[in-house]
Amino acid sequence: MTTPIIAFFNNKGGVGKTSLVYHLAWMYFDLGLQVVAADLDPQANLTAAFLDEDRLEEVWESSNSNNYNTVFRCVRPLLSGIGDIATPNLEKIEDGLSLLIGDLQLSGFEDELSSQWSDCLDRKERAFRVISAFWRVLSQAASSTSADVVLVDLGPNLGAINRAALIASDYIIVPLSPDLFSLQGLKNLGPTVKRWREEWRERIPKNPALDLALPQGKMQPVGYVILQHGVRFDRPVKAFQRWIEKIPGIYREKVIENPKSDNEELTQKQDEVALAPSSDPNRLALLKHYQSLMPMAQESRKPIFHLKPADGAIGAHIDAVRLVYWDFKDLAQKIANRTELLLPSSQSSLELELKK
Repeated sequence: MTTPIIAFFNNKGGVGKTSLVYHLAWMYFDLGLQVVAADLDPQANLTAAFLDEDRLEEVWESSNSNNYNTVFRCVRPLLSGIGDIATPNLEKIEDGLSLLIGDLQLSGFEDELSSQWSDCLDRKERAFRVISAFWRVLSQAASSTSADVVLVDLGPNLGAINRAALIASDYIIVPLSPDLFSLQGLKNLGPTVKRWREEWRERIPKNPALDLALPQGKMQPVGYVILQHGVRFDRPVKAFQRWIEKIPGIYREKVIENPKSDNEELTQKQDEVALAPSSDPNRLALLKHYQSLMPMAQESRKPIFHLKPADGAIGAHIDAVRLVYWDFKDLAQKIANRTELLLPSSQSSLELELKK
């Protein structure tokens, strides 16, 4: 059984996507899985969440041309025309949690990915090697660490880098914020992913290199997560509720292509109940704003549910930390159920501690 690759993607930025990937990576690790977190966003925000500036400077300023410790350095030999992808040297965060480090230079791979997309139709082997590069790097990363799951953070755009990254993915989770911009992005995201999936499947049979394994471009939508990390306190609750109520119908129509039933016996009221935000089967979670806990966690460079009194989590914060843990555990279990990801049945040490 291959390791599932789960991408977190929304072409609208600022929805809390990177924080979501970061916390889920730690949660799956806490639950006993071997995890690879992969940063395929040229802004490298996930990398900055895991590593401090001193380590980042050490990695990015390294002049060792054979140190393939960032995603860009892994694809650079292919980009330079001097070879194929290099095996990634992952950053060990903990035993069982590894990071494929992001790289600001990854944006330089965009043009090559764009030009080689059409060359796949001309049966050019190098084109298939370029387009499949991310998948092959992620597969090697999973293999080298015996990973149970790979979580991929992507940038907020519909460019060639994200097209190649999504083709490499088995599953897609869409983080959303309850606002107009996020919903407009969702309307663009669904049809675009469908088109990329169809175009890639058209290209696969044209691969001239029989020994070159390719991703199948599964890109199966798993669901969406609503995050209110960027909540504005001057906006009334009704404003958020208005957008939350619109999400189920838009997601169903644009992403999973299951538009509203035409059955005349289904009344409007019944249809509204079927699309009620809280009962929408496509909604994986609604994560509320964690207020002062988020900057506290960022300062301590750890997930919210790892915060201790020494980090400043005292008084009411302790109860809030527990609630965040259960929020993310529930979300992790839902995602696991929909991605054939097996979770250990035993309770984690952190869970036992939080129950005290």
